[in-house]
Amino acid sequence: MKLKIGCISGDGIGPEIVREAKKVLEKTAGKYGHEISWTEILLGGASIDVHGVPLTPEVVQAAKESDAVLMGSIGGDANTSPWYQLPPDRRPEAGLLAIRRELGLFANLRPAVLYEELADACPLKKETSEAGFDLLIMRELTGGLYFGERRTTVENGLRTAVDTLVYNENEIRRIAVKAFDIARKRRGKVTSVDKANVLDSSRLWRAVVNEVAADYPDVELSHMLVDNCAMQLVKDPAQFDVILTENMFGDILSDEASMVTGSIGMLSSASLNDTKFGLYEPSHGSAPDIAGKNIANPIATILSAAMMLRYSFDLDKEADDMEQAVKQVLKEGFRTADIMPEGAAASCRKCSCSEMGDRIAERI
Repeated sequence: MKLKIGCISGDGIGPEIVREAKKVLEKTAGKYGHEISWTEILLGGASIDVHGVPLTPEVVQAAKESDAVLMGSIGGDANTSPWYQLPPDRRPEAGLLAIRRELGLFANLRPAVLYEELADACPLKKETSEAGFDLLIMRELTGGLYFGERRTTVENGLRTAVDTLVYNENEIRRIAVKAFDIARKRRGKVTSVDKANVLDSSRLWRAVVNEVAADYPDVELSHMLVDNCAMQLVKDPAQFDVILTENMFGDILSDEASMVTGSIGMLSSASLNDTKFGLYEPSHGSAPDIAGKNIANPIATILSAAMMLRYSFDLDKEADDMEQAVKQVLKEGFRTADIMPEGAAASCRKCSCSEMGDRIAERI
């Protein structure tokens, strides 16, 4: 199979972590007889340095001509980088928002996995962390409160702000279908999160999700109010498989879920449109303070590449192989600086970004 992949190395530590993910992807492709065709794409600060803008039409077209895009981190130090002397619509992150919009990426996937070898990093009580968890938050990315009409006015002498939360049934249906399809690749369980006891938008959300569920009799569906879900994530995260929710709730819950894993350097993500196309990137930032030092953790980017194989190419066996290679390296005690605990056992060994990539590739 030929895989046409766009590659956005990005800013800060982006080029370092993407290099390691490409290394592992190439090893996996070679093992299974696939051929990867790479297209290098400039976005964010790297594009500003060359073109003066964070995103060009040529880049959007190159991304659209790819089957999927692998991306490092975008942005720099807001206090020192000249990129942040530019108007907001010409800063690095503006390019990221624009390409998501141009590619129609409405479904954001944020896995939160606690590996047995990293259980000590989990801030939850020991009996919870020892049980481990593997959940995925499916967040609607292009609708809801963040994209509704907004205004600030003065009424009766008081400053008054209004933000409008709007969803139509088609927007809800398409994200629900994605969630159920992905649950079939996992453990077959969807928890739909809303605030249906208060909000009309949530009542519509719940009704449409129930309609979609009728087409997936093999997937278990439950509903949960968002405040309860926030509590359950810290009480018993192992109960969840796929959490389906709207934009603002997903924004908050995915950040909560990322922290209970203990290290954001382990967290992958994907943004999908209504085809098999996806943009795959780590959940963490560009960490400009450690860029070029070869100490960044590439695992989140490597796991994002595994998600690419699974969701854009339906190569589940290959994705499993990459994920198992990560687990094996952790089991053997290799750690980048961010996941190296204080007073670590002699069995743990600190390694560089490139060494971590080498170790994982060797175990494919």
